[in-house]
Amino acid sequence: MSIHEERDVAGRRFDVADAAPLLLDAQGVVTSWTQGAQRLLAYTATEVVGTRATRLLSAEDAARVPELAERCLRDGGWAGLLTARRKDGQPIRVMVRITPAMEPGGAPHWLVLISDVAGERGWDMSREVLEQMVTDSAVGMAIVDTDLRCVWSNEALERYGGGSPGERLGRRLAEIQPGIDSADIETQMRRVLETGLPVVGYEHVGQVRSAPHRETAHMMSFTRLDDDRGHPMGVYYTVVDITDRHRARQRLALLDRAGEQIGRTLDIVRTAQELADVAVQDFADFVSVDLLESVLRGAEPEPPSDRDQVPLRRAGHQSVNPGVPEAVVEIGAMATYLAGSPPIRSLTTGRSWRKERLDPLAKDWATDIPGGRMATFLELGVHSVMIVPIRARGVTMGVTTFFRRRRQEPFDEDDLSLAEDLVSRAAVCVDNARRYTRERDAALVLQRSLLPRRLPEQDAVEVAACYRPADELTGLGGDWYDIIPLSGARVALIVGEVPGHGIDAAAAMGRLRTAVHTLAALDLPPEEVLAHLDDLVGRMAREEGIRPEDPEAAGIQAVGAGCLYVIYDPVNARCTMAAAGHPAPAVVLPDGAVSFVELPQGPPLGAGGPPFEAVELTLAEGSTLALHTDGLLVHGDDADSAGADAADHDRLRRALEQRAPTLDMSCRAVVDTLVPDRPHDDVALLMARTRLLGAERVADWDLAADPAVVADARKEAARQLSEWGLEELVFTTELVVSELVTNAIRHAEGPVRLRLIRDRTALICEVSDGSATAPHLRHPRATDEGGRGLLLVSQFAERWGTRYAPGGKIIWAEQSTTDPRG
Repeated sequence: MSIHEERDVAGRRFDVADAAPLLLDAQGVVTSWTQGAQRLLAYTATEVVGTRATRLLSAEDAARVPELAERCLRDGGWAGLLTARRKDGQPIRVMVRITPAMEPGGAPHWLVLISDVAGERGWDMSREVLEQMVTDSAVGMAIVDTDLRCVWSNEALERYGGGSPGERLGRRLAEIQPGIDSADIETQMRRVLETGLPVVGYEHVGQVRSAPHRETAHMMSFTRLDDDRGHPMGVYYTVVDITDRHRARQRLALLDRAGEQIGRTLDIVRTAQELADVAVQDFADFVSVDLLESVLRGAEPEPPSDRDQVPLRRAGHQSVNPGVPEAVVEIGAMATYLAGSPPIRSLTTGRSWRKERLDPLAKDWATDIPGGRMATFLELGVHSVMIVPIRARGVTMGVTTFFRRRRQEPFDEDDLSLAEDLVSRAAVCVDNARRYTRERDAALVLQRSLLPRRLPEQDAVEVAACYRPADELTGLGGDWYDIIPLSGARVALIVGEVPGHGIDAAAAMGRLRTAVHTLAALDLPPEEVLAHLDDLVGRMAREEGIRPEDPEAAGIQAVGAGCLYVIYDPVNARCTMAAAGHPAPAVVLPDGAVSFVELPQGPPLGAGGPPFEAVELTLAEGSTLALHTDGLLVHGDDADSAGADAADHDRLRRALEQRAPTLDMSCRAVVDTLVPDRPHDDVALLMARTRLLGAERVADWDLAADPAVVADARKEAARQLSEWGLEELVFTTELVVSELVTNAIRHAEGPVRLRLIRDRTALICEVSDGSATAPHLRHPRATDEGGRGLLLVSQFAERWGTRYAPGGKIIWAEQSTTDPRG
């Protein structure tokens, strides 16, 4: 049969009353068989129901069924001629019309009307059978004319309200159901009238007369009815209540949204606010989240007594109304709930509480609200409430309160179950945030206790430092900075970074910082300090059985840590530095020009590799060294990249070029410019502006290797101290100079040099020689004639020591100029 023939057949008169109806399910299986169909094809219901309809067709037409099924789904139905086979095997030409029908619960069915086109009248009771089917159907059905006025409806529509079939006659939908969006539904009807294309599965949500305070959902289908000449007569539509399915979808959507939007951070207050935000609009009209004060501190909450007035802090709230007018306290404020009030009962018992209709004249349960207000529920405009405790791992941390204001439908048991699911998911996030807050605070306290509380005073550099911890998602890291005064008025500047996060990283940082202080006391050059650190970290890792490539190595024994070690000498303005897996510093010259030191990169500590290399440069007075960790350059999504690129250095360059009144302000401005308030990684920045000790504060003499010069050395030292106004130190200095010069001449070799340096708080005496042999402090017996030199030096000096230089060593001793020893 051609498409043109099918269209011709579809346009012919099809007497529904004389057609034999049957029902098929979505798979084409016969689910209902009438006596009219039995009379036409001779099969009984027992023989046909439960079998596929294709067995009733000729082989040729049975092969067309998949194609016809697609057309039915696409066009909402089909009409045409098919060849059926009677029970006796005889073919019979029948006219077929297929239209969709929806059963309760949404299962799709197809209503099939078949009529013998050979002129056979059919069964004269088929009209009554068809009327019985539509009258007794659980699916609501109605027909409207071209003016959209009801001309017929079945009794199933009565359960939606709006009157009996007789009371509906002649009325528009807006008159029958004023609580629904009749304009939108009638728009669908007019479209079907104009185009002839059916609308299947249209969903509508609103209030019907049978449930004026409850939101209901319906699925509707619309089909145009034509007369014998193909002119539209009206619209036939079906209505199925899908409220349960609609609410189930809403519930799943809400829980899915909660999974995506709650707990995106490890901040307790933000998590509480996310819970309130998710629950408003589609579920509640006003939501408040109140937590125990101890929870916000990260501590374990203590179970309150229902006989006490319990203070809770508002951690989050949200409303469908702008400005949250229902809130009697602001976020962050404290509200004390009355003993025995529903929030306290939920808090102490761990059980939810629901009230379908609140007493409008009852007051809110909170009292003693600083800056808050008391109000009745009528004033707040709320009428239905649920209170759900926030519990996780057996601990109750607070309560979440859900109110309805705009929606007239009160909360029911299904709503309470949904609220409990929602809050239970959020409670795990709140508890994770609480536990993280506790660990983060502990790690932050540990780290801050390990960082220098106050940078030491010295004359070598003016220093400023800024440290910004990582956000709560990443966790606190192991960045640190330090400044260590060295002998000879020099200073060591250190910035380091331990991989990993949390207390382990902070503890590893503390161990590494302690080791750096110990090595700095030995007055070693930067590359040797890093070599000793590398050996120390590697040995500790081996003792713990940790390999550098192990994922758990980071932050446990400082494996993979980076460190930059810089020594600056204010006497000659020389700066020596070496790096272990750490970015090189930037240098800001006195004229504001910014450059980056070309520093050979050594391997991270504990990773093994080639030896560390140092570079030496001379800095003009007033130059600024900017030592920093990776987080200053690389942050956000790029924080895990291999390092900073040219664009990152350009950003740092522009930030350092900005002038500020003080070095502290400049340091803070650089961090604020480059780093967000909640960075992905820890950030440490140490800025040091160089100074020079003028010639008036340094005096030195070359001495011959002759014991006779010892007396001259004492005299020159005494004269220099008199010029500096340090006469009170003349006696002890003469003694120190005499012993150190005598030892150098007696036990060392090469040229001997004496140098005095007047620092801010100390007088430094240095004697250098060409020997690499270090002297040893001895405790001579009473009968010994010598060996008391260094012992006397140690008695009169605050500190003394030895450091090695190319071509020899330097013995030095410091005396305080602010508290001289007599």
